[in-house]
Amino acid sequence: MTSESEKLVIGRREIIDFPELNLFGIEAKIDTGAYTSVLHCHTIREESGVLYFYFLDPSHPEYNNVEQKFTEYSQKEIKNSFGETEKRYIIKTVIKIGPKRIKSVISLTDRGTMRYPVLIGRKLLKNKFIVDVSLLNNLAIEK
Repeated sequence: MTSESEKLVIGRREIIDFPELNLFGIEAKIDTGAYTSVLHCHTIREESGVLYFYFLDPSHPEYNNVEQKFTEYSQKEIKNSFGETEKRYIIKTVIKIGPKRIKSVISLTDRGTMRYPVLIGRKLLKNKFIVDVSLLNNLAIEK
C-alpha cells in the first residue's frame, strides 16, 4: 500500500499528457465520482478488427486532425454522467499527471458538449493521488 507521503496532491483540474498518443497539455477534470477515465474522441469506427478515431475535435487547441488506429481494444458498458448506460470502446495507454506516468484504461466517447475533453476517474487516482478540491491545476502551479 502507498503511504500518504508518496501520494501526490492534485487539484480538481490538472494539465495532463498522453505521451503514447502524442497529446500534451490537455486540461482534465479530476472526478472522484466517476469510476473510469474518459477521453473525448469523434468519428469512432471499427473496421475489420481495427478501431479508428480522432482525438478531441477541431475546436480544441490541441486537435491535430490525425486519425488514430488501435488493434488492441475492447468494449464495455459504462454509465455516462446522465446515468444512462452506453457501450464504449476501451484502450490502454500511458497518462502523465505531474511526474507520474500511469498505464491506464481509458474509455472513448464524444464529449463535445462537455467542458473538459478528459475526465480522470477514481480507478486511476486510487492510491496515487490526494485530490484537494480547493486547488486548480496544482501541479502546474508547483513547477
